[in-house]
Amino acid sequence: MKGKLNIIYTCIFLILNIEYSFGQYPPPPGHAGTTAIYRDSSVYYRWATHCSVIRGYIDIADTNLTYDSINRASFGDPDSIIGYPSGHALSLGNAGSATLTFDTVISDHDGWDFAVFGNGFEDNYLKMAFVEVSSDGEHFVRFPSVSLTQTQVQISNFDTIDTRKIYNLAGKYRVFYGTPFDLYELKDSAGIDIHHITTIRVVDVVGDIQDPYARYDSQGHKINDCFPTPYNTSGFALDGVGLVHNAPSSADDNLHIPQVSILPNPCSHQARFFAGTSALLHYQIVDQLGQVVYQSSFSVSTSVDTDDLRPGIYFVNFTNPVSLLQIIKKLVKY
Repeated sequence: MKGKLNIIYTCIFLILNIEYSFGQYPPPPGHAGTTAIYRDSSVYYRWATHCSVIRGYIDIADTNLTYDSINRASFGDPDSIIGYPSGHALSLGNAGSATLTFDTVISDHDGWDFAVFGNGFEDNYLKMAFVEVSSDGEHFVRFPSVSLTQTQVQISNFDTIDTRKIYNLAGKYRVFYGTPFDLYELKDSAGIDIHHITTIRVVDVVGDIQDPYARYDSQGHKINDCFPTPYNTSGFALDGVGLVHNAPSSADDNLHIPQVSILPNPCSHQARFFAGTSALLHYQIVDQLGQVVYQSSFSVSTSVDTDDLRPGIYFVNFTNPVSLLQIIKKLVKY
């Protein structure tokens, strides 16, 4: 028995290490499990109608450095961020910010509520930003974010970032693919009403890992991205913000089984299931004895409390209730 337990623990250890070595969050566009939403998707129903910007330095570590005699980012026009993402981005500069409003109030609903577009030209050449929301235009709450990128060596202009190590930071996906956000994640936040959001603010993360200038994710990790970028294009490049509804992207969504992802996996207290479609899916969490320990339904995404699950390996059966097609994913609880 002891030998069997050692084998089981070794397998769990290997799964844990494989998962964390390759990243645990959704992959780039075109890969199974991505949450990227292309700009032409039918899920978008509104775009920003006004944008104001506070430009940051082109190099926050050397504020005397200038580009064309200006020490702050200057590329792009706030008016270009209004409406459909065009590729004509607005550079925020180090720690700069853009504040956007819409012709409607934003309310939380099942699944994603809006997506932020950056201007990364490749899947792994990324500049990122925090995302905040407000119900009155004055008091903002920031989305919890995670950056698992190494912080021993500064990422330069020509280095790359694994998007699978990034969660809830704008710019996670390349140009024309929006990074989605779910207001439900802020349901316990003070000072805002997730059913009455009027303003979205995007704030450059800087990317410098030096202590005086570093910015941190919600878990206390320094955020490392391309720095410095001492040009007028410095900082995060914003290309638009679109509001998302949860209508199926096509009639086929009601018949097919999507590529579902489970994040984080392995998990401890909570796991999130991502389907990338609003078509209804049933799921069952099954233990190694074949017993159903939990079941429910969702569309687009859902959070599952795993505190009551014992550590070990489980299987999650996802079923389309219309076509009865099924996909099975492994879930590791530690």
